[in-house]
Amino acid sequence: MDAHAYKVAVEWKAGRLGVLSSFDLPSEKNIEVVTPPQFPQGIADVWSPEHLFTAAVVSCFMTTFLSIAENSKLAFTYFSCDAKGVLATDGGKLKMTEIILQPSIGIEDDTFKEKVVRVLQKSEAACLISNSINSKVILENPQYV
Repeated sequence: MDAHAYKVAVEWKAGRLGVLSSFDLPSEKNIEVVTPPQFPQGIADVWSPEHLFTAAVVSCFMTTFLSIAENSKLAFTYFSCDAKGVLATDGGKLKMTEIILQPSIGIEDDTFKEKVVRVLQKSEAACLISNSINSKVILENPQYV
């Protein structure tokens, strides 16, 4: 695959608030971003870099799953995935140490459970965002709904 570039910008607005934008998206898709409330002068109820980091992993995992499931002809009726990003001190530095993925899959036939697990494992291994970070990505056993 050829190299691709994704251009974004952030503009400070006030206090600990900024606005993310992409040159590839309309302005109504801009996202407010803040210092999270766990830090001095942080703001609650708005996306933070830590949320976006975790969201990048889980959304890439989903799109990778959808592609691999399609190629594997996996029949499923539902997909969601909760993710938890853990911020901790490691080697004297504060960083996102792990991302825990908790997928839920809807299948009509229990005989597909083994195939679901294989597709999830392939998705974890192929996720380009997970492959680009130092955080440990942990895939928990899927819940079937």
